[in-house]
Amino acid sequence: MEIDVGARLRAVRSAHKLSQRALALKAGVTNATISLIESNRINPSVGALKRVLDGIPMSLADFFALDLPAPPQVFYGPDDFVEIGAGAISYRQLGPDLTGRALQILVERYAPGADTGRVPLRHEGEEGAVLLSGCLEVTVGEQTRLLGPGEAYRFDSRTPHRFRNPGPGPCALISACTPPSF
Repeated sequence: MEIDVGARLRAVRSAHKLSQRALALKAGVTNATISLIESNRINPSVGALKRVLDGIPMSLADFFALDLPAPPQVFYGPDDFVEIGAGAISYRQLGPDLTGRALQILVERYAPGADTGRVPLRHEGEEGAVLLSGCLEVTVGEQTRLLGPGEAYRFDSRTPHRFRNPGPGPCALISACTPPSF
């Protein structure tokens, strides 16, 4: 397992509320040295790294033993979608946990005749989607429109709204909602 010395140094420096320039001054190295290490453009010798860490101060053992939080997930595969609805309407959410997230992304599928209900939905936020296949009747306030592949919607979610698939086949779309509403 390869250790990302640059990311580790950046995290330690940030945790000690030091700028690159301030750490360089304390360690007696150039600002460029700190920058090059953090960007992994140079791999410092043990002696050079010890000199930099003396500016914090931190031992080499503590530096390499430190548990750093995993970086947030950025890329996702097909297995990273979680089903959060079942039945005639399927909602597959990107990622299992939206704690601390401001955006919810869903792959939605409506079976023929599927409907979100006669009582319109209403919640804080904004939402939008692009239809991939089939057709979807979207009602927002007093406006209703039948959308097909490639068409989209975006609106303030506090406006009463509902969705219905009046077509003979399934409807699929990718939607986003902020803040997450499910």
